[in-house]
Amino acid sequence: MIHGNILANRVLIAGLIAWILAQGLKLPLEYLQTRRWNWALLISTGGMPSSHSALVVSTALAIGLFVGFDSPLFALAVAIAMVVTYDATNIRRQAGMHAQKINLLINELFSGQPISEERLKEVLGHTPLEVAGGVILGVAVALITWFFIK
Repeated sequence: MIHGNILANRVLIAGLIAWILAQGLKLPLEYLQTRRWNWALLISTGGMPSSHSALVVSTALAIGLFVGFDSPLFALAVAIAMVVTYDATNIRRQAGMHAQKINLLINELFSGQPISEERLKEVLGHTPLEVAGGVILGVAVALITWFFIK
């Protein structure tokens, strides 16, 4: 039997709010740069701010605030946050750069040919600034949640 109310989980609320805000902020920030609305950003990876970073940092900080900074759960959350932010700025970003180069090669090699080329997704990771934006958003949401939901 499951006990408790998931809607009362303040750590989960902080993480989800940070994630939803980060995904939602991508739209207007992209519009300010391109003057075009790109609704696909609501469900895609990459972009400013990093929703992955906002989610894990907000969750980790909320665990520290609500459960305790000396808890093993906080240590695990920090470790996961470090892996996710490193992955976003390094591994996934490099994979996106590789996809960009492969797409360029396909375009050059097969231009004019009746070959169906499936383009690879190029925006997989984040710039360090995008991850920093997610980290800052995550910290802000966790602190606001902690102050207002006790």
